Amino acid sequence: MGKCRGNNTVEFGPRRPAAEKGYYTSQSLDVGVNRLLCGVKLRPSLLPDLTLLFVVLFTVAYFVLTHEGLYDLDDYFYARYAHQLLSGSFQVVPDPQGLLHDPLKERWLVFAPVAGFYALFGVNSISTTLWPLLCTLGCAALLWRSYRRTEPVVAAGALLLLGLHYFTLNLTNYLYPDNILMFWCLCCALALLHGRQLGRNELLWGAGFAALNFAALLSKETIVYYLPFYLGLLGRDLFRQQHGRFWGAALLGGTVLLAGYLAFYQVFTHDALYRIHLIEHTNNYLREGNFLGGNRGALLARLTYQPLAFLVSIGLGVALLLAGAAALGGRQNQNSDAGFWLGLTATTLAFYWLGSTSLTQYNPITLLPRMTTPLLPPLALAAGFGLRNFVRTGRGGGWLTLGLLLCAGWLHNSGAVLYAGLALYFGVATALAALALVNPDSPAAAWRRPGTLPFAALAVAALAAGLAVRPLYFMQKPGVSSHQPQQRILRQHLAGAAQGVVFVDDFLIGNYDFSYGFQVPPGLRFRRYSAADSVQLAPGDRAWLLLNRSTLSNDELTRKLIRYSVPEVLARFPRRRLLAQDGQVELYRVR
Repeated sequence: MGKCRGNNTVEFGPRRPAAEKGYYTSQSLDVGVNRLLCGVKLRPSLLPDLTLLFVVLFTVAYFVLTHEGLYDLDDYFYARYAHQLLSGSFQVVPDPQGLLHDPLKERWLVFAPVAGFYALFGVNSISTTLWPLLCTLGCAALLWRSYRRTEPVVAAGALLLLGLHYFTLNLTNYLYPDNILMFWCLCCALALLHGRQLGRNELLWGAGFAALNFAALLSKETIVYYLPFYLGLLGRDLFRQQHGRFWGAALLGGTVLLAGYLAFYQVFTHDALYRIHLIEHTNNYLREGNFLGGNRGALLARLTYQPLAFLVSIGLGVALLLAGAAALGGRQNQNSDAGFWLGLTATTLAFYWLGSTSLTQYNPITLLPRMTTPLLPPLALAAGFGLRNFVRTGRGGGWLTLGLLLCAGWLHNSGAVLYAGLALYFGVATALAALALVNPDSPAAAWRRPGTLPFAALAVAALAAGLAVRPLYFMQKPGVSSHQPQQRILRQHLAGAAQGVVFVDDFLIGNYDFSYGFQVPPGLRFRRYSAADSVQLAPGDRAWLLLNRSTLSNDELTRKLIRYSVPEVLARFPRRRLLAQDGQVELYRVR
């Protein structure tokens, strides 16, 4: 319970003997801070409530301020499938010649909901990405709902570690399956946890668990990260003869769903294992760059230190250290869910570290931030228990400080700011907590004493401040794609009765139909800049040059796709006349 006494001391956590409660009259700064923290009626659940509000507002602000339109081919393909589904032109059957290596088409729950948003709001970059945004916010709501009352510090810490993780926020802007899968993964884990508790309808929860895993499978295949934990828990429950009704319903429901799924593929593709064969086909297609094909020498590093260095580099070192603190929590973890989330974290991390993308050849999973999303929910919750243990006792802060400083030293770049800032907090908080514990009779304010709500609130605030630095930096940066100005130019000047050829860059040539809601004016043809000398115009046709300076200077594109500069493009079209300009986007008449 959390209480504000008349002297502004806040009590948080297990009840302590009266001699340890510390009914003191604090002076100066202590009184001011305590009054600030006790100005409202404090209750433990207020901490996750305010954290949820902050995370939701921050996520929406990031989504609005950093949206850059389409990112790559993947989100374009998903958007196109959604439009095909809406228009009734979607084809289930595979390419008859076997030339396409596209497992994206089998991820129905990535693009099917988007078709509904297209029906409501039309085809645009915002309606395209509402689904991953809602799934991200759904994860935050589930964390809050699950632990708001029973473990408020765990809920607040997990909300921040998952919700303010930079790549969680970054993936809200793109129609990729990863945050969508993360939502289903968290639903599956919570169903497994709660469905096996006493007093639950195990049959209903077991069937729901099977359905949620099937939904995850329809989003992305990497729900398989959780399979080792499922099997381990099933084996333990069978050995102890527990939760048989839950597992029976789950296995029966899963068998029915999987049998129907395989039958679907057998009917439409004449191959019940079509999706697995498609994945293997894709692995073979990309074999040249994998570890056993063209990169065997790097395999040892990939299986040893590289995953840890990678996780630290993307900002997950904080969560890993706090999860480690939770694992060492001992008696503090009794009668809590800490063991469940630590177990799921360990097996998921092991699968990501050592697992393979293929069943026929060993090819370790790519070290990309978006491939870690199944790990994030259990890791964030396990880390939340580590934060809870620290704010209860103040112990272990020295080791956390040391670990964070090592992470900062390892990176020695801008990413080190997160670790250095939190190391400063844990160092100072540990010193203050130690003084309060060594001298319990001192008039220490509640915000400096472990086990109090103000102490916990300051820990959560420090965590929020550290995690928010990188997203805030990108929120105030100028855009790098000029997507919206390009959309306006196309729809205002190259629409309707326009007829002729539009010369565009190598990025836009692959997705220009998205700018028209997949309904390109029939009189327009789009060609690459390099085709300028070979295109023949029909009588009455015109030719335009669309120049997006942001695209031609985007580092991510110029490394592989864009091989020319603005002056080189303009040199191809010496006879040009500027028709319109919107920011970094220019439209010229060239013939």
